[in-house]
Amino acid sequence: MSHFPTPRLRRFLLLYKALWVIGLPLALLYLLYRSRKDPLYRGHLAERFGDYRAPLPGSVWVHAVSLGELRSAVPLIRRLLAEGETVVATHFTPAGRREAEAVFADEIANGRLRAVWIPFEYMWTFKRFFAAFRPKYGLVMEIEVWPEMIRSARANGVPLFACNAQYPRKSFEADRQKHGWRFDLYQGFAGAFVKSDLQKDRFAAAGCPNIHVTGELRFDQPIPGDQVSKGENAKAKFNRPTLTITSVVKGEDETYIRLIKATRGPDAPLFIYVPRAPERFDESYEMLINAGLRVARRSETITDDLSVNAPKSIDVLLGDSMGEMYFYLALCDVAIIGGSFVPKGAHNISEPLALGKPVITGPHTWTIEFPMEEALAAKAAKRVQTGDDLIALVKARNYPSGAAAKAFFATQTGSIDRTMAAIKTALPPPE
Repeated sequence: MSHFPTPRLRRFLLLYKALWVIGLPLALLYLLYRSRKDPLYRGHLAERFGDYRAPLPGSVWVHAVSLGELRSAVPLIRRLLAEGETVVATHFTPAGRREAEAVFADEIANGRLRAVWIPFEYMWTFKRFFAAFRPKYGLVMEIEVWPEMIRSARANGVPLFACNAQYPRKSFEADRQKHGWRFDLYQGFAGAFVKSDLQKDRFAAAGCPNIHVTGELRFDQPIPGDQVSKGENAKAKFNRPTLTITSVVKGEDETYIRLIKATRGPDAPLFIYVPRAPERFDESYEMLINAGLRVARRSETITDDLSVNAPKSIDVLLGDSMGEMYFYLALCDVAIIGGSFVPKGAHNISEPLALGKPVITGPHTWTIEFPMEEALAAKAAKRVQTGDDLIALVKARNYPSGAAAKAFFATQTGSIDRTMAAIKTALPPPE
């Protein structure tokens, strides 16, 4: 701990700082470009430079860069609030910030939580951030590793922990063999609360101290019962086999369109098609229509109270809404996990498993190594290698077991309690 940053990390940080000085105009242009579709990218710009108008000193700092990280953090944030803490949640994308503002609207109104942008990667911007919020400690959700954030937290005496953490195999091997500076960054954390024993070994190999196995926080997420009950009602109205394709990303639409077309017929399943990002809603609709499929949009055929008016004869119900994944999952018999047919990697499987829905993925599951390998062993999931394999599996209806999915989920809960206990153990004693 006393030798952080290491000499090779110091050398990298010099280059990193120079790149950020040169690259600031590009960062601002990026935000401006993205703001054409989502104006929030350019909103609250002063916060990107560490200027916060409503600080909340003495808070617990939770860094949830985007939507997925924020959702994994929700149950933990609720526990922190219940125990009397105040929270500052930092984000980089509008999806994460918008979700925090919606989920914690009451807490924000009551002055118990702030949702703000994480500052740009400069020593001086983080110094201003720490001066504004004076966090007791920080929790970085999932796999986010930002060099200046880690270095500045250490320099400003803020214990920073990797939380709900994993070190994916591809990243671990690349860092160990090629990117030693990144390997060294983990020594700057005050500790890590990791998902499995395998992850503990990887963090330890990188030199991270104070590691605790706490499991997957997503298994403790609150389930919106209203969405589930209305999804089940809608499923009964369709009265046919149903598959939900979750969080579809660019590059895998062709695989899923081939699947839908190949399984059309008298007993064809209904596919619920849910793009990952809202900017892809219209694009996905056009692709499905151009493929000759019969498509109904959630925005046009389902009311605000989730009453379904879609015709039963459709091939696809396009889930063009945000925050309703449990509704879409309650509609299905089996979930196919988006992202798993492109190298970027699969999205989480905890939400379908929480509803007792077995899952199918493509080959790229390195991002969810835990709990994917465990779910495979429990027969709650299946992994296929190609689009043709997926077609054959769906045609044969050779799905994983729903009973196994429910049983597996029951073994995975309790991560919030383990994480809270680990935080108390890992924090340095008060001076």
